[in-house]
Amino acid sequence: MTRIVFFFREAFRALRRNGAPTLAAIVTTVITVVLLGVLVPVFQTAQGKSEEIRGELNAQYAVYDDATKAERQELRQELAAIPHVEKVVFVSKAEAIERLRGQISDPTILEQLNNNPLPASFEVYADDAANLVGIRNTVYPRGPKGKPFNPIVSSEFGDDSAQTIEQVTGALKVVLTVITALLVLASLMLVGNTIRLSIFTRRREIEVMRLVGATRWFIRWPFMIEGVVVGFAGGLVAILILWLGKITVVDPLSDRINLLAAQDNVGFPALVVILFAASILVSMIGSGITLRRFLKV
Repeated sequence: MTRIVFFFREAFRALRRNGAPTLAAIVTTVITVVLLGVLVPVFQTAQGKSEEIRGELNAQYAVYDDATKAERQELRQELAAIPHVEKVVFVSKAEAIERLRGQISDPTILEQLNNNPLPASFEVYADDAANLVGIRNTVYPRGPKGKPFNPIVSSEFGDDSAQTIEQVTGALKVVLTVITALLVLASLMLVGNTIRLSIFTRRREIEVMRLVGATRWFIRWPFMIEGVVVGFAGGLVAILILWLGKITVVDPLSDRINLLAAQDNVGFPALVVILFAASILVSMIGSGITLRRFLKV
């Protein structure tokens, strides 16, 4: 118990004596945690919207008006049996015209039609948007002599836009993942270098302690406690900034901007806990790892 008290006393004494490096480490931790706290929700929102769009992609196949109910049921079963097909939805002519009425700005235009020109169709959803191409090639083989695998299929539509959206959302997913990984790596290096600067100013003190017989862990513990204090202080300030930003900017705008109200895979309380624990852990580990080179006397 006496040794633990000594470690804490030495850690706080060193923090007071090395005010400038300590302040620099705290500021660096604050900036890092704020950046990560902003990036994580942005990444979640983009991922959620991307997955939402990808989940809505489908291949649509119109059927001839004279197709019987039995033929349509047979086609549904054939479509459902294709590998990677998650579900098949039948859209009747009445449902198709109702969808169109909800999409156009002036629905009264449709009242001028003598009959419903839209065909009944099947919407085929894949278990993953990347598998839509394979499903389309199975139902409607490409090429100059390509014919649908069932004679009641009259045409295919929605192909080009679905494939483009799938490619864009897939690329966005990769880009966001790379950006997040780079920012996390840069944050760790920035915090580590700042802690290294703080320890470098006290290298003579460490060398003297090693020469008089102090063990490595006896020297390391006060520095690791300093890392915990720096991470605690930096994380606390950063979380306060994030909280103020949430209640003053994000919450008031979330009702008017759908993007801000997107899927929240990790809630704000959980995000606070993760960032707070990460700031303390990174600072503590950074202090312990950085100290190794100065313990080699």
